[in-house]
Amino acid sequence: MAVPFRKELEKYKNINEDEILSKLSEDELKQLESVLDDLDPENALLPAGFRQKDQTNKSATGPFDRERLLSYLEKEALEHKDREDVVPFTGEKKGKVFIPKEKPIETRREEKVTLDPELEEALASASDTELYDLAAVLGVHNLVNNPKFDEGTTSKDGKEIVKNVVKGEKVKPVFEEPPNPTNVEATLQRIKANDPTLLEVNLNNIKNIPIPTLKEFAKALETNTYVKKFCLAATRSNDPVAIAFADTLKVNKTLKSLNIESNFITGTGILALVDALKVNDTLTEIKIDNQRQQLGTAVEMEIAQMVEENSQILKFGYQFTKQGPRTRVAAAITKNNDLVRKKRVEGERH
Repeated sequence: MAVPFRKELEKYKNINEDEILSKLSEDELKQLESVLDDLDPENALLPAGFRQKDQTNKSATGPFDRERLLSYLEKEALEHKDREDVVPFTGEKKGKVFIPKEKPIETRREEKVTLDPELEEALASASDTELYDLAAVLGVHNLVNNPKFDEGTTSKDGKEIVKNVVKGEKVKPVFEEPPNPTNVEATLQRIKANDPTLLEVNLNNIKNIPIPTLKEFAKALETNTYVKKFCLAATRSNDPVAIAFADTLKVNKTLKSLNIESNFITGTGILALVDALKVNDTLTEIKIDNQRQQLGTAVEMEIAQMVEENSQILKFGYQFTKQGPRTRVAAAITKNNDLVRKKRVEGERH
């Protein structure tokens, strides 16, 4: 059945629609528009402005004026008469008036506490001082910490003054640590000048020192022959600073103590220091604990091997996370201190 119908549609395949539309009159075009609207009133393929048939016969009033339109609508709304109510409003109240229920007031009854006759007799014969001490034991802090009980209390007859034995502990204020007074630039110049009076440098907790300045300190220590202790804990030092001080330890023969705790040094910087300590024979104390990230087992094993090979390290500030490296370092530090003690004893004998 579908084949004959398709054959009938073949003759409409090559029709020129523009030619047919051009031959239609104005009345026929309007009739065609109405027919199309009836056939497909909501054609989604057409723009919104072309879906609705133009039913206006008035001439255009000009361009769009929003303010004029709003004023016109407001005027029409005011002039329009309101619809009358079906039932006129009189203000009369109908029905029962709502009265909220009153909630009953809860009354608490004081419970009478009955004690053993022996306890009542003991409390009745107790002195004021004993009662204060008992209150402190029971945790009655508002009584114990009350200042008026610290000063003393008069007895009932007004003669005897009872001193309170138990007193509230006063809170001790915790003051912030004062800032480090070290002048960074002046100290750097003194190190570069090899000042013989400068034996110890403390840069701890100075967090605004630039990394290039810290590297300059390490470079200046390479030729300094007087500074014996250098501290830069909590200065935001990183791996480049640690590597710079590792180069210093390979050359410097005066420095005895180095503190780089509480910084941002990773395993790379620590390994550089460990390699430098393998050839350094003057440093006796180094502190590298409390870095931002853990060093790892491999770095701790390298530290243990270095301390075992270096007999000059007497103090090593680091909290090991593994039992093996911790035990090896502890034994090596003990052995190094014993060697120093033996040398001192032999020197005293001679």
